[in-house]
Amino acid sequence: MKIYDRHKKEYIETQQYGQGKLEFLYGSTFGRILLKLVISPFPSKIYGLYNSMPASKKKVQPFIQKYSISISEFEKSEYNSFNDFFTRKRKTDFINIDTNTDSLISPADSKLLVYKITDDLKVLIKGSTYTVNELVSDKTDVSDFDGGLCLVFRLCMDDYHRYCFIDSGKLLNRLYIKGKLHTVSSISKDYKIYKENSRVVNILDTEHFGQIIQIEVGALLVGKIVDHHVTSFEKGDEKGYFEPGGSTIVLLLKKNTVEIDNDIIQQSQNGIETIVKYGERIGKKTNA
Repeated sequence: MKIYDRHKKEYIETQQYGQGKLEFLYGSTFGRILLKLVISPFPSKIYGLYNSMPASKKKVQPFIQKYSISISEFEKSEYNSFNDFFTRKRKTDFINIDTNTDSLISPADSKLLVYKITDDLKVLIKGSTYTVNELVSDKTDVSDFDGGLCLVFRLCMDDYHRYCFIDSGKLLNRLYIKGKLHTVSSISKDYKIYKENSRVVNILDTEHFGQIIQIEVGALLVGKIVDHHVTSFEKGDEKGYFEPGGSTIVLLLKKNTVEIDNDIIQQSQNGIETIVKYGERIGKKTNA
């Protein structure tokens, strides 16, 4: 998989975490039989329980070394479990929020793809077509988003798994949707990943970008999406975090509200994700 580093202005070859196991589960007959068990909530809960136990600490140091994680950026240097490490919190000095009121920021360290929402409210995500109604489980009126933008932020295992609000504002509604825990991966493109996964749909009234929809999506081996249940917020405030596993955030923005930065648009048009950071500018308010 090729992704674009906008700061170094270069392309990076990456591999999906657990690539071999995922190819077996989704690509073989026996694997697909096992998949029915794997995607059920019970294995995920067991995996989450183990990661919260002291015995899982042995996974932390090899993980830090494998992904060259700079532990000095975070509040703690010692962790009680792998889960404690995975949900680590960054020191304030290492959180850089673009405070310009016209700037649209990334909610998380992630890989970003941008899509235009078509007239029939369908978006292309990981090789499959999904209606916007499927993303919000047909329980939210999304007709006002026709012609707008769908921003897909994919978090990898080595990413910082806390995420923030992209603008100041207030929560209008929050919907929890239970689902099977398919992996968020191109390997599983034959499955309706976002329809099957558990997710939280948030309707937000923001100060500078109007009404937006933010969807937090759980994936394979994610025990839980932890939301701080904030009803009013400032730009850059932490909204929540994901427990272990790859995860995704989707933003739906209305037409003519935002101009996404050209480098991100160019890469997205070629189907290439762009590396973005928590609080980093990724676009600006239209006609700002």
